[in-house]
Amino acid sequence: MDQEPLDYLPRLADAELATALRASGAVLIEGARGCGKTETALRQSASRVLLDVDDAAREAGLLDASLLLEGDQPRLIDEWQLVPHVWNQVRRAVDASGGRPGSFILTGSAEAREDHTRHSGALRILRLMMRPMTLAEMGRSSGDISLDALLHGGPIRAGDPGLDVHDIAELVSIGGWPALRGRTVNEALTILGGYLRETARVDLRRLNGPRHDAENVLRTLRSLARHVATPIKSQTIAKDISAGDGPIDRETVKSYLDALTRIYVLEDLPAWAPTLRANARARTSPKRHLVDPSLAVAAMGTDPDRLVFEVDTLGLLFESVVVRDLRVYAQAMDAQVMHYLEPRIEADAIVECRDGRWAAFEMKLGPAEVEEGAASLRALADRMVGSRQGPAQSLNVITGWGYGYTRPDGINVVPVGALAP
Repeated sequence: MDQEPLDYLPRLADAELATALRASGAVLIEGARGCGKTETALRQSASRVLLDVDDAAREAGLLDASLLLEGDQPRLIDEWQLVPHVWNQVRRAVDASGGRPGSFILTGSAEAREDHTRHSGALRILRLMMRPMTLAEMGRSSGDISLDALLHGGPIRAGDPGLDVHDIAELVSIGGWPALRGRTVNEALTILGGYLRETARVDLRRLNGPRHDAENVLRTLRSLARHVATPIKSQTIAKDISAGDGPIDRETVKSYLDALTRIYVLEDLPAWAPTLRANARARTSPKRHLVDPSLAVAAMGTDPDRLVFEVDTLGLLFESVVVRDLRVYAQAMDAQVMHYLEPRIEADAIVECRDGRWAAFEMKLGPAEVEEGAASLRALADRMVGSRQGPAQSLNVITGWGYGYTRPDGINVVPVGALAP
């Protein structure tokens, strides 16, 4: 995703990182390659070593990882997993300093497996997840309706942000990658196609564990793309990718999914487990989401012009982009995002706070579908009556365009172009 440097756009992670550095001796920023970890970390570091581009530093670190710690603090060690032993060196340095906060920032585009040589880092190294940019961070949201307000209840109001179906198709196609700002859709999709090929052929090879067939990984990504925002099971994916070169067993597919999760390309949305009556039959399968819907668009080989005529597919991609943004907004307020699904009742997203407050969301691309989403949310609210979970702070239908308002039944209609943290 190389191009001329662009002005840095503030990220929600900026404040999260500053808070974490005040609290902990070291902070690990994790996330998919290209989501902006390094640029965010550079702005709060006093010195740095970039292991993915500094061959000499990487070779020296493999011989003596403690060399990489030398420099003004906070010291950034970028792509630390390329020299795995640096983890324990950082942990020991934090211990030796008496836990002095703000000593090190580590970034990683792959999750290293735990083994007997690497301490967990508990109480020494805080983890911070970064994802691609949200619509608010990209300046594509008016910010008139905040997630925080929705988690406190009360009516909402917003003018039409001015997006239409073509805008949504372009937004899901280019995604929230900082390096793709200013690119045309065709340029972005070409670059993202290369990103997927690099993921299958290079990134997965760097992981400790079984080797993966690059072509089958690409087929897995295409299957995930076709079923984005659905609870597709591994056996279904196995059937999808077996058509070319004979059968592939489910365990092999699970290893692909595990590897894609470890490099933060796949980020499943877990099921919500509320305190319901004993006869609740909620399904617990996660919904499959790639870290950014643009990867699904690239994997399917489609583009905005086709998506506007494939409304069902665009609707799922729209759901995925809203989930991406909700995850970033929720993390900034120490909340988590899940989904709920049982026969005839569902919520595409549940945002739950640490104190138990929660809000439910259905994603509907066009305003004409609002009533369908509202009916599902009313059924969920009825299901919660008498449970210990308590009522939702708000029930919300997020749409691709239109106005923001509270309906007479109390359900909010929220245009995605007005949503903010």
